[in-house]
Amino acid sequence: MAKRPADHSTVTLKDVASRVGVTTAAASMALAGHERISEKTRDAVRRAADELGYVPSSAGRALRNQRAGAIAVIVPNTSQHVFGHLYFMHVLTGVSSAANDHDAQLIVSTNPDEAHGVVAYERVMRSRSADGAIVTSAAIDDSNIETLVETGLPVVLIGNFPYLPSAVTVGIDDVAATKAIAEHLIDEHGARSLLHVSGTLDHQTGIDRREGFLEAVRGRGLESFAAVVEGDLSEESGAQAVASSLEDGRRFDGIVFANDDMALGGMRVLRERGIRVPEDVAVVGFDDFGLARVSTPAITTVRTPAERMSRLAAEQLFRLIDGSAEGPTHHELDVDLVFRASCGCESGDGERVTPLRGEEPHRNDRQRSVSS
Repeated sequence: MAKRPADHSTVTLKDVASRVGVTTAAASMALAGHERISEKTRDAVRRAADELGYVPSSAGRALRNQRAGAIAVIVPNTSQHVFGHLYFMHVLTGVSSAANDHDAQLIVSTNPDEAHGVVAYERVMRSRSADGAIVTSAAIDDSNIETLVETGLPVVLIGNFPYLPSAVTVGIDDVAATKAIAEHLIDEHGARSLLHVSGTLDHQTGIDRREGFLEAVRGRGLESFAAVVEGDLSEESGAQAVASSLEDGRRFDGIVFANDDMALGGMRVLRERGIRVPEDVAVVGFDDFGLARVSTPAITTVRTPAERMSRLAAEQLFRLIDGSAEGPTHHELDVDLVFRASCGCESGDGERVTPLRGEEPHRNDRQRSVSS
């Protein structure tokens, strides 16, 4: 047996991984008995941990490194908002799967109400209950993110934050994806008068998806026939956006919704007014978290890899915590375009999926990654 270090209280998971010649993530999964790691590697990692005096339990790590043995997901919204949207269920599923692999607890921090936007951050910063944090759905004017980073706590952001170029982020190219789905309505279905129902424009996602729509209509010379109405990603706001547009006498033969919930609300209003989808108005959405498949007609949309995105964010966070982070700090995952009946592509429950690989990132500070 190899000789143990004189002071094995300072042994880290990275030391164990280096001894075996694997990544820290692989070493963590090996110690947890994860089936993705071969039995030979699991045995080698356990043997190295024993030789080095590494204790793989969360309690042992916390005692040795003065760590909490937990990570936090900070959502600067109310818990009713968080648990009422499918997006967050995907985020929590992805993060918790990574936390389980690393034998860490998961803390979810939200705000008690809309007026207390700082509480979700302070709860984590002051309690020191987490070794690192993942932030999602933050507004563009949310200065608490910078405050959080300044504390020295490892932080990974889900989404795009062009005003924080040094931050570690995981997201998708909302501009390219929305541009592609809008161009599909124009090029494949002949839409000429388009309406975009955007998300809230105090969030980067809403801004980027609006920009993608505008790039599509500008590129096809249809900008003068296009309109944008701001929604709030709820089904009701989609309904209100379509109803107000019709009442204003606005004419459109295609609608690009910033998410599927708003598309559902908008299609309900069209149906009530006797306007057929897709015969009279072609409709597309964004996200594909489940509802788009069961609506009538099924909604053509952009499939967002929310669960894979959040798992990658958590893996990046663990690398920051243990000091093994390497490679790009900006990870941009690819998406799928899912063509269904609402735009006129498929009938019944049929669908056609086309991966969107797209062009190089439109911001120079981004690097693309499809790893998970």
